[in-house]
Amino acid sequence: MIRHILTVSTGTLSSRILGFIRDSMIAALLGAGPVADAFLVAFQFINVARRSLTEGALNAALIPGYLRVCENEGRVAAAAFAGRVLGSVSLILICIAIGLTLLMPLVMALLAPGFAGREPLQLAIDDARLMMPYFAFVGPVTVMMGVLNAENRFMLTAFSPVLFNVTLIAVIASLMVWRYDTATSATIIAGAVGVAGLLQTLILVQRRPWRDGIGRPIKISFDQQTRGFFRKGIPGMIANAGPQFLIVAGAIVASSSPAAVSWLYFANRLIELPLGMVGVAMGTVLVPELTRAVQIGDRAALVQAESRGFELAVGLVMPAMLGLIVLSQPAIRVLFEHGAFTAQDTAATAQALSILAVGLPAHVLVKVFSPAFFAREDTRTPLYATLTGIAVAVVSGLLFGKSFGASGVAASISLGAWFCAAILGWRAVTTFGFSIDATAERRLPRIAISAALMGTMLVTSQYFVAPVVANAGFMAQITILGGLVAAGISFYGLLLDLLGVVNWGEALIALRVGDLRDQDTRGK
Repeated sequence: MIRHILTVSTGTLSSRILGFIRDSMIAALLGAGPVADAFLVAFQFINVARRSLTEGALNAALIPGYLRVCENEGRVAAAAFAGRVLGSVSLILICIAIGLTLLMPLVMALLAPGFAGREPLQLAIDDARLMMPYFAFVGPVTVMMGVLNAENRFMLTAFSPVLFNVTLIAVIASLMVWRYDTATSATIIAGAVGVAGLLQTLILVQRRPWRDGIGRPIKISFDQQTRGFFRKGIPGMIANAGPQFLIVAGAIVASSSPAAVSWLYFANRLIELPLGMVGVAMGTVLVPELTRAVQIGDRAALVQAESRGFELAVGLVMPAMLGLIVLSQPAIRVLFEHGAFTAQDTAATAQALSILAVGLPAHVLVKVFSPAFFAREDTRTPLYATLTGIAVAVVSGLLFGKSFGASGVAASISLGAWFCAAILGWRAVTTFGFSIDATAERRLPRIAISAALMGTMLVTSQYFVAPVVANAGFMAQITILGGLVAAGISFYGLLLDLLGVVNWGEALIALRVGDLRDQDTRGK
């Protein structure tokens, strides 16, 4: 399981790094003014739909159903079930795309009420309409990725999202050369989103699993099995996109403050790096592992999966949280302070990032607890927790946003995330006895100590380095920031080894043995 999580995390890391490059280029091209606010509201809307569907969300309903059909009726029946889901999901999303395109003025008025009567409203409507063709492609991509994950094929699904960012980066780089005005540039990038979705679909369709018959025949059907999939899948998709919906809720509140939407968006981009590496991997890998254990009633396997997932999540998210808080200013400066993105924008974005980072552990805990419900085909509890977190974020955002601006909205997002995590954790323990084993109980305090010592080291280093970075050139800044990050990771890894949390030599051997076993199994 750990090896599969690392595979998905590596793919997600690659996609997130390219996403940083993409957003850094967008910041340089559009800045943080009205055009950028309009474009980012529209892009965030599409991103929420993309991630709620593709980043492990469909596993919540598709994988348990697919594996159950495969077990009871055979692989041919499971392939036909996947084909019916593929056709039906594609049709529904095409219809939704058409409907949203027609109703986009109302949608944008709801998502950005602060834009009312201002130029950004029409810009956001136009940009969002150009992005809507992506919905025609996200349906098949979603189903294909879910089925491949059910078959324990994680490599392709982990790396296919990279194409989305590569396409947009190529388009933005061309715009930087041709130097169009910001409004025209935003329009062209919006149009490129649909092209990126097409390429992502094509790379999945032409791969061997689909040529060999998985997901065939493709049919539009709303039989009992398909209706059951939608009944469980829709709540699961909403629940899985909790972090993105919280950001959207924050953007709704922040839309009345100039540039606040842009500051929150760029701050959240750094939050999504560890959230993607850990959270998406948890949702993608834990659901199949837990589903198999639940179906055969293997309590030991359940506790093993829950413990290792919880350990890995805490072990990765705690140093990430501390690192983002300590290094928020230099990180934002290096990544985004170019072109139209000013030093004032950097300061506001860094402050929002520090506050959002406080909610990062909560987001990851949600990704750890939710698969335990999804494996039992319970998508309503995560949905309830997500909606409660959104309600808390909106109410507190209206209170804090008026007094503290973007930082107040960031605080409300973190508060909403912690409410959601607390509800899920309490329900997991009381409903089906979510628990961790003795090994996890021994390792978790040591992980916390290691992370705290790493954070202390970064604070000390930042104190001496900050005066140098403030007056250094771009290459010097990125070198120093990279050095601090590398030093923090190395120090943290050393502490984990010294405190007996992990033996890196044994871990590498275990990964190699796992690879050989997988190759042997597939060969047979």
